[in-house]
Amino acid sequence: MADLSGKPRHLALIALSQVLALSVWFAGAAALPGLQDTGALSPFAGAALSSAVQLGFVIGALTSAVLGVADRYDARHVFAAGASVAALMSGAAVLLEPGSFFMPLTRLGAGAALAFVYPVGMKLAASWAKGDTGLLIGLLVGALTLGSASPHLAPVITDTLGWRAPFALSGLAALASAVLILCARAGPAFKRAARFDPRAIRLSLTDPALARVNLGYLGHMWELYAFWAWVGVFLAVWAEQNALSSSISIPVTTFVIVGVGALGALGAGWIADRVGRTLVTSVAMALSGACALLSAWVWSGPAALMIGLLVIYGVTVIADSAQFSAAAAELAPPDKAGSILTLQTALGFALTLITVQLLPVWADVTGWRFAFWPLALGPMVGVWAMLSLRRQTDASKMANGRK
Repeated sequence: MADLSGKPRHLALIALSQVLALSVWFAGAAALPGLQDTGALSPFAGAALSSAVQLGFVIGALTSAVLGVADRYDARHVFAAGASVAALMSGAAVLLEPGSFFMPLTRLGAGAALAFVYPVGMKLAASWAKGDTGLLIGLLVGALTLGSASPHLAPVITDTLGWRAPFALSGLAALASAVLILCARAGPAFKRAARFDPRAIRLSLTDPALARVNLGYLGHMWELYAFWAWVGVFLAVWAEQNALSSSISIPVTTFVIVGVGALGALGAGWIADRVGRTLVTSVAMALSGACALLSAWVWSGPAALMIGLLVIYGVTVIADSAQFSAAAAELAPPDKAGSILTLQTALGFALTLITVQLLPVWADVTGWRFAFWPLALGPMVGVWAMLSLRRQTDASKMANGRK
C-alpha cells in the first residue's frame, strides 16, 4: 500500500511554493499601469512584458523536456533553481529604466526559469494522487492563479517603489519559494519521466481523443492569459470613463478578479473527478466566453454589475485549465504521457503570444469596451472540441469512466 503519510503537509508546502514563485509571472502586468504613467512605454512594449514570459516558458519547457533535466536531478532542486533564477530576473527588472530594451529580456528569462517550476511542482503534487488527480492538479492551478494575482497587490503594500514594487516583491517571494520547496517531498507515485519523444507530436494530432483535448486546451489558452494580462488595464480605462477612479482600487479589484479563480480551479477539479472532464470544461468555457461578450454590454451599467461579471469571469476562465492536463494524461499511452503533456503546454503558451500581443491593438481600434470580444472565439472552439470528445469511445478512459 502506498505511503501517504504527511500528504496534507507536503501538498501545502508544494502549493505555497508555487504561489510564491509564480508571483513573478505577472509582475510585468501588475507594473504596467505605473510604467505607462511614465510615458516611456508603447502599447507594443507593454504587451511584450507579458508575452515575453510566455515565450520564455515555451523555450524553457521544451529545453527541460529534451534534456530530461527533472530526471537527472532531484525535482525539488530543479524547482528551487528555477525559482531562484526567476527571482534574479525580477530583481534585474527593478534596476532598469522604464522602456529599456533589456526589460523584456528579463521577462523572457523569468518565463524560462518558471518552466522549471510550474511543471515540476505539478508533477510533485500529482505524485500524491490516489483517485483525486483532477483535484490535485486543480490545487496546483489554483496556486498558479493566486501567484499570478499577487503582484497586483504590490502597489498597495508599498507605494514608495512605484512600478518597481511588483518586481521587487515577487522576486523576494520567489526566493522564499526556493527555500520552502526543499522542505517538501514527492509522493509515492512519483516516477521518472522519459525524455521528450518527437513521435508524441504525430500522436497528439492524429489520435481523435487527444486531438480534441488539445484543441479544447488551445481554445482555453486563447482566452486565459490575455484576460489575466489586460484585465487591470481594462478596469482602469472603464473606471476612468465612468468617473469611478477615486472610488475603486484597481490593484485590489484586479487581484480579487484573478485570485478568485483559485476557487474555480479547486472546485472544478473536485467536480470533474465525480461528473466528468468534458462536462466541466464545456460549462466553464461557455460561461467564460459569455462573460467576454457581456463585458461590453455592462460597460455603462452599475459598477457592481461590471465587477461582479469580471469576478465570475475570473472564476470560470481558469476553472477548466487543470482538466485538460488530467484528460491528456489519462488518454495518452503511459510511455508518451510526459511528452504529450509537454507538447500540449508548449502549444498552449505559444498561442498566448498572439492574443496577449494583439488584444491591445484590437482595443485601440474598437475601444476598451469591446476588448474582450475576440477572446470568446477560443471558448467557442473549445466547447465544440470537448463535446465532440464526449462522444468518442476513448472518453471513458477519463475520470474513471465519467468522461
